Order: sequence, then structure tokens, then C-alpha cells
Amino acid sequence: MEAPQKRKRISHELTHSQPSNSDPTPSTSTNDNREGFVEGSIVRITMHNFLTYDHSEVFPGPKLNMIVGANGTGKSSIVCAICLGLAGKTAVLGRGDKVGLYVKRGCNKGLVEIELYRASGNLIITREIQVENNQSTWMINKKHASQKAVEEAVKELHIQVGNLCQFLPQEKVGEFAKMSKIELLEATEKSVGPPEMYEFHCTLKTFRNKERELENVCKEKANFLEKARQRNERNKLDVERYYIKKRHLDRIQMLEKKKPWVEYETARKELEGVKKEREEMKRTLKSLKEAQEPLLRKIRSVDSQLQPIEHQMKELTASIRDASQKCKQKHEQLEVKNKEVDDIRQEFSLKQTEEADRQKRIGHTLLMIKDLQTELQSMGDQEDVTPQIETVNAKLRNIQEEKAKLEGERLDFRRDKDEATGELKRLQNRLRSLEDMMRIKEEKLRNRFRDTYSALMWLRKNRDRFEGNVHEPMMLVINVRDPRHAKYIESHIPFNDLKAFVFQRQEDMENFMSEVRDSLNLRVNGVIAPSESCAKRPPSRSLDSLKRYGFFSYLRELFDAPEDVMSYLCHQYRVNDVPVGTEKTKNMIEMVIKEAQLRTIYTAEEKYIVKKSSYSNNVVSSNSALRPSQFLTTAIDADERQQLEEQLRAAERKVQIIDDRMNAIHQQQAQLDRRDNELRAKKKQLSEQKGKKRQLEQKISTKQDSLRQMQQNEINLQAVEEETNAKISAVNNKKVAIMQEYLTCMKLKASLSMDKVYLALQSAGLAAEKTKLETDCRDSSTELKRAEIAYTKLDQTKTNLLAQCKTLMRRASEICNMTPGETMVPEELHVAFSQLPGTLDEIDVMLNEEKARAECFTGLSDAVVEEYNRREQEIKNMEKELDDKTNALNTYRQNIAEAKERWLNPLKQLVDEINERFSDFFRSMQCAGEVDLHSENEEEYDKYGIRIRVKFRSSTQLHELTPHHQSGGERSVSTMLYLMALQKLNRCPFRVVDEINQGMDPVNERRVFDIVVRTACGLNTSQYFFITPKLLQNLQYAEEMTILCVHNGPHMLPPNKWSDQAFLRRAKRRNVN
Repeated sequence: MEAPQKRKRISHELTHSQPSNSDPTPSTSTNDNREGFVEGSIVRITMHNFLTYDHSEVFPGPKLNMIVGANGTGKSSIVCAICLGLAGKTAVLGRGDKVGLYVKRGCNKGLVEIELYRASGNLIITREIQVENNQSTWMINKKHASQKAVEEAVKELHIQVGNLCQFLPQEKVGEFAKMSKIELLEATEKSVGPPEMYEFHCTLKTFRNKERELENVCKEKANFLEKARQRNERNKLDVERYYIKKRHLDRIQMLEKKKPWVEYETARKELEGVKKEREEMKRTLKSLKEAQEPLLRKIRSVDSQLQPIEHQMKELTASIRDASQKCKQKHEQLEVKNKEVDDIRQEFSLKQTEEADRQKRIGHTLLMIKDLQTELQSMGDQEDVTPQIETVNAKLRNIQEEKAKLEGERLDFRRDKDEATGELKRLQNRLRSLEDMMRIKEEKLRNRFRDTYSALMWLRKNRDRFEGNVHEPMMLVINVRDPRHAKYIESHIPFNDLKAFVFQRQEDMENFMSEVRDSLNLRVNGVIAPSESCAKRPPSRSLDSLKRYGFFSYLRELFDAPEDVMSYLCHQYRVNDVPVGTEKTKNMIEMVIKEAQLRTIYTAEEKYIVKKSSYSNNVVSSNSALRPSQFLTTAIDADERQQLEEQLRAAERKVQIIDDRMNAIHQQQAQLDRRDNELRAKKKQLSEQKGKKRQLEQKISTKQDSLRQMQQNEINLQAVEEETNAKISAVNNKKVAIMQEYLTCMKLKASLSMDKVYLALQSAGLAAEKTKLETDCRDSSTELKRAEIAYTKLDQTKTNLLAQCKTLMRRASEICNMTPGETMVPEELHVAFSQLPGTLDEIDVMLNEEKARAECFTGLSDAVVEEYNRREQEIKNMEKELDDKTNALNTYRQNIAEAKERWLNPLKQLVDEINERFSDFFRSMQCAGEVDLHSENEEEYDKYGIRIRVKFRSSTQLHELTPHHQSGGERSVSTMLYLMALQKLNRCPFRVVDEINQGMDPVNERRVFDIVVRTACGLNTSQYFFITPKLLQNLQYAEEMTILCVHNGPHMLPPNKWSDQAFLRRAKRRNVN
């Protein structure tokens, strides 16, 4: 709770704050008791459920307001109220980022109300903050408004709570020195410069950026224009060569147009000559044909006689062919009948062979029957073997019973072995799981302590070199029973001991250290267990007496370890006497420390160390949070492992015993199998001896049945022979008929052949006569044929020339783009043709010459000329664009010069004034300081900044104010004096500086305080809030100051019961007494 005390500049009367249960009434007066306030100064600050305040009102004075109070009473809460009440951002304060965090804890909403002085009527801004949705409700003069409207109203009064030159909260004091020169200049412009100064600066930066862009654009366009001109200049010669080549190509085109016309005229003249020669040859051919006509008539007469004879010869040839075909068919029929006779004879031969074979088999069977009967007669006197077979069967039954009994025993042992093997595998898997956990612990050791791991490997290979027990590192042999308790063990035992080897004998440790440290250069730790075991040492008090505090165990009961290791830990770290508690222990820790008198205590998540002062007997405790376990979370139960190993050995012995018994049974079964095989072989032999006689009788019977069957299948060869002869006779009769038909066909064929011979003789005579006539005609027609050939050739030549003329005319018309049917050369071409050669040879010579000249111009195309013309147009366009950009650049430079003159000159004057006051302040403190306008490049307006340089000792030079070069107190002094240098220049209505004197030495603090009082209480200065938790004694105060004392504590009066007059009366009476 806060009780402000305010000293009025005129009346010097003290007033008190409004009672907490009353709502402040907004003031709208213009001049009533408001002397000295400037436009926008804070007249009243009301806070309700805001940070440390339930309800309080603060009435600051128009000049210097010093807010004094101990740390934590709520001084900075007033600063927060000013910032948030004037629509400032939470980031400005550097505290919570959500506005709901500024409401007093346990309240749903809070309120801040700021009353600002205005000549036209005070402005009251109210902000109600909702915790639930982190939103705010705004009012201006008790009327609801938007945050934007509040920001506009604040801006009109030149209030800038985000500007460190105007509003410097406690959490942002250090950031002032961290501001760059550029940021400091902008903050100063906004704070003390005319309204248009910062606007001109922003305009200059914008103009400069655009000027740079235009300069780059002009430079790029000028470079591109120059390159385009250079490229076009290089292409100009190619363009001239292109036009020279084009003239040669035009002449070639004209020659190619005239050449078809010359070719056509040449072909037309040749066609006229061929026509005349053809007509002359036609007349000669006609006269030769008339002279040859009589011979041709005789040849035609002979042809008329030959034709009937040739027709008859063709008919006879067909008849002879038919007769030959019939003869062939009859001959093939005779061949078929001969094959039938051969088949019949072959079948009879097979019957004869089959009968002879049957007789042989009958004889062979009779002999076999005789031999079998003789053998059967010889076996009549042998004894009966049936009793011997029954004896053997009885022995076999006994063996089977013994084998069945052994098999049952073997199956029982097999089941016992399967069960024992399963148990053995289960124990092996469990033991392997424990070994895997051990390997995990070893891997952690290797990754964290590689030297210790290397020493462990050496120990395992050389364990026989030691006489006493040598235990591996404690982190491997300690097994925590519950992994959740591993953090207690690791917090209690240092890492150096967790990775240490434990020795039973001093000599063994010295031998070990000599090898691994001196020889192997490994950094390892080793400890010696006490000579007298402490592993079973009882605790100093029973656990039951501590259970009421929440303790559930001593450290020793939380883990297992070899006796030597446990003895060392009990002796060195008293694990047998350190209790472990729960959350209950933590909740009553003060009682535990006071009553239990324990040195080390563990709760659920913390470790407490309790010590008693040797001088005052006061108990001092310290606590630390337990770290998560790193090495001991992997627990291996040593008892379980030992038990598993014993069970594993017992299971292996059991499996071995079962195997031995099964092997004995197997040997007995093998002996029984051999005896069984012997008896079965003997039984087989007796059975064969008993059944041999019966087999002989069966064989004799079978052979006799076969003999009877063969005797019944006798073949009658005589009947078969008679049947074969009858079949052959029938086939021969058919052959005779076929032979008669064959002879008839042969006779017909011979007759027709004779007729054909007579006709051939007649045809030969007529053919000879025709040949003689044709020879005579041929001699007379040689000249006729030559004439016909010549005529045909001329006629073909005429046809070809006519087609050629038409083709040449069409080609010439197409080349000259003439209309179809037009045969005369156009007048414009006729004039051009007259200047060219008139013969084909001359045209070819000139055409080749022009082509050779055109081919000399290589690498040229229409694209070159098009590119040249296009680039010429682009050059013209770029020249125009460059002129436009250059004019725009000149315009921007002119604007920059005008804006620079309006900005830079007032800025230099402003900085000079700040420097003058800043230097005066430092001189008054026997130090030196200066402020100047700094810029590396006069044209780079975004690089302009304010540079503060200070020195606090005469032996040093001026150094720029930075977060690192000066001490904290020196930075605070520099910051405060710079802000005071702005005070008289400030156009802002108030300035807030929170606890900037922290870190100052008393001398500088006193000097700075005097400067603040002198400056902030002067004429024509704005309101100033100076917050500090402490003040030096015997400071110089001014009448214009307002001192606001902030108190807080359990014995504070409520605001509605506080009385300034009563407080003053008591103070006066105390002074009188």
C-alpha cells in the first residue's frame, strides 16, 4: 500500500491520497491548482488491484517528482501504471509479456487511470485489464474508446512511452547504453526535436535510398547502353557485307530466272528441226512397205496350211498322254497284287514257325516236370521243424516285451530331458539378460571414463597376479534394488569413487597402480577397504524412530555391493546412517532439521546438508536438487545372479545324468536288436525249410497246367497250307484280267503315236517352205526396218522435245511468277534480261562467278540485320529512358539538398545545445563529456548518429559510451546527465527514470542528484519522475520538488484511515520533546 506525500509549490500544504473505498472523480478544470503543469503532464495516477496495490492514487507535482521507497514496496508499479495507462507495450517495461500479469494476484481484473493536463480540459484515460482473456477496456473521459483512439490522443500530447529518452523503466536502464548511435539519434529527435525533424530525417533516408536505386539504375543503363553501342558498332561491318552479298544473290536470282527462258527457246528450235526430219522419214517408210507386199501374201498362205496340222498334233498328244496314264495305273495294280501274294506266303511261314516253337516248349516243360518230381520224391524223409519255429517265436515275443519296456523308459527320460533343457535355456537366457545389463554398464563406463575401462580390461586378463580381492569399479558392482533410488546413491558417492577400484590389500593396490598408471599411463582411482569390515555396522538410531518424518530407509538398504565395497562406503560415506525420505519429509524439513539432528538428509528430490556452527551453535542447512542418475539405473541383483548360476549348474548336472541313463538304455536296445535279428534269421531259415516241399508241389502243378494249355493250342499246318494256296490262286486270276487291260492300252498308245508322226512330217515340210519365204522377205525388209527404227526414234525425240518444251515453259513461268497460260516475258523482266548474257554457256559462267562471290560472304544471315536494326531501336529507347532516369535523379538530389538543409542545420544546433549542457554537467562533476553528431559519410543519412564520449579520470582520454568500456555506475551517470541535458529542450510533457542511481558511488550520486534537482526544478521545464530506493543524507532539495514516499508492510494503515495532519502533529510533538 502506498501513501503519497506531496509538497505544493505555492501553499506548501501536504495532502493525502483518496480513501481506497471511494471512486476518484475525474477533474476537468483547466487552471484550478494546476500552475506549472505543461500540456500533457500527469496530474493524477489511480491504481486499483494493480501489481502490489489494492487501491491508491498518486498526485505528482509539475516539476521534479521523487518517488522513494524500499525495494519491493511498489515504486516500479507506478512506472508500470504510467506506461500501460498511456497505451504503452509490455515490452517497454521488460517484465511480463502479457498485460494480465500486471493485475494483482488473486484478482480477476485491475484498473489504471491517468489524468493528463490540458489547457482545454484535462484528459482522463482509463484502462481496465481482464485477467481471464488478457484483454483491456479503454475509456477517454469516462467514455468507452478504442486503443487506437487512446494512442492518437497520447500522440497529440507528444508522449512517447516507447522512447528511452523519455521513458526509462528499471529493466531498461542498461539498454540505454546499449543503444547504437543511430538509435540514440532517432530517440533524441523524437524526444526533443521539432515534430518535423524526425519526419525530415525519415524523408531524407527514403530519398537517399531512392537516389541510390536511381544511381544504380542509371549506371546499369549507361553500361548496358555503351555495351549495346559497342556490339552494334562491331556488327555494322557485317551488315554492309550482308547488303553486298544480297546484290550478288539478286543477280543470281535474275540469272536463274532467265536461264529457263533460254533453255526453252533452244529446245523449241530443236523441236522444229526434228518435226521436219520425221515427216521425210515417214514418206520413205511408206514406199518400202509397198514393194514387200507379194512375199508377205505367200507367207500368210503357208501359215493357213500349218495351223490345222498343228491343231491335230495337239489333240493326238493329249490322247497319247491319256493312254500312258492308263498303262501306268494298270502296272501299279499288278504291283499291288504281287504284294498280296507275298503277304499270304509270309503269313503261312509264320504259322509254321509258331508250331515248331510250341513243340519245343512242350518238350522243355516235360523235362522240368520230371526234374521237380524227382526232387519231391527225394524230400520225403525230412523231419518236422514246426516245434523249433514256435520256440523261436516265444523268444522273439520276450525280446519285444523288453524293447517296449526300454522304449517306455527312454520316452520318460526324453520328457525329463526336454523339461530340464527348457529350464536350462530359461536360466541361460535370464543370466544372459543380466550379463547384457552388465555390458550396458560397461559401455557407459567406456564412453565416460575410457582410462578406467582400459584398466578394467587389463584387470580381467591379469586377475591372477593379485593375492587379495580386487573389485571392479563401484559403478559396476553396485546394484540398486530399485532404479528410482539410483539418484540418491549417485548424489551421495562422488564420481571419483564410483569409478574407483576397491582393493582388500595395500600391496595389491600398489601393484595395480604401478602397472596401469606408470606403465599404461592411465588415469584411474583406487581405494582400500577397511581392515575391519564395516559392512554390517548398525545405524546410530533405528529407522522406526525416523518414520514419523517420512523416512523409509537408510542408503545402505537401497543397494547391494560386495562386502569390501559396502565396508568402504559405510566407513567413508556412512551410507548406513544416512536416511532417505519422501515428500512428507520435504514438507516438514524445518522440523526434521531442528529435531532429528541429522547431518545429511535426502527427500524425494533434494539433498540437505546440516551443519552446526562451532562458535554460536546455530544450525545452518543448505539444500540442492538431486541430479538424474547416469550410471546406476541399470540394476543387477547379485543374489539373483548367484542363485541363477547355482540353478544353472544343477540343471546342467541333471541333463548330464539323464543323458547317461539314456545312453545305457540305448546300448541295451542295441543288444536286443542284435538278438532279435539273429532269431528272425533262424526263423526265416526254418520257415523256408518247412515250405520247400509245398513249393515243389505247387510248381509241378503249375507246369502241368501250362503243358495242357500248350497241347490244346496245336496248329493244323495242312489246312493252313491249302487255304494259303486258294488265296494265291484267286489273286493270280485278278492279275490276268489286269494284264489284258494293260496290253489293250499299250496298243492304243502305239497307234496314236504313229498318227502323230505322219502329221509331224507334213508340218516340217510346210515350215521349211515358210522359212525360205521369210528369208527372202527378211533380206528385202532390212532397209524397211532401218527406216522404221529411224522413224520411231524421230517420233520419240519429237515427243520428248515437246514435253521438255512444255516443262521448260511451265518452269520459266513459275520462276517469273507469271499467270497460267501467259507465254510472253513481262516487260520489267525483259528489260533486266536484256542486260544479261543471251546464251546458256555465258549464263552458266556468269552464274558460277556470282555464286562464288556470294559464297565468300560466310556467317551472314537476315538475323544479323534484324538484330542490328532491333538493337538500334533499343539504343534509342535506352537513351530516352536514361535521360528520364537522369532527370529523376537530379530531381531527387535537389529534393535531398532542400530536405537536408531543413533537417541538418536544426539538428546540428540541437546537438550543439545538448553538448553544451552535457559538457557543463560533466565539468561540474570534475569530469569531461561531449556529445556530437557522428557520420562516416555525409550522404548516408541512415548512418547518422549521436555519439556520447566521456571520461571520469583526468589521466584517460575521452571514450565512447558503450556497454563494456565504462563501469555500471559510470554508464548510469552518463545516461542520467544526457537525459538531464535533454530536459530543457524536451518537448515531451514528462520524463520517467527508474532507479538509475543504482551502482553510482556516493560522490557521483550526490553530484547527479544536485544536477537533477537544479535542472528539473528550473523554469520552462517539463514534469520529471525520479524513482530511487535510497537517498544519501544531507542532499539539497528544492521547493518545486514533490516527494512521494511509498511504504509497504504488515502494519500499514488503510488509505482511508491515513491522515497527513495527524502524522505532522506527531512529528512536531516528537521534535519538541
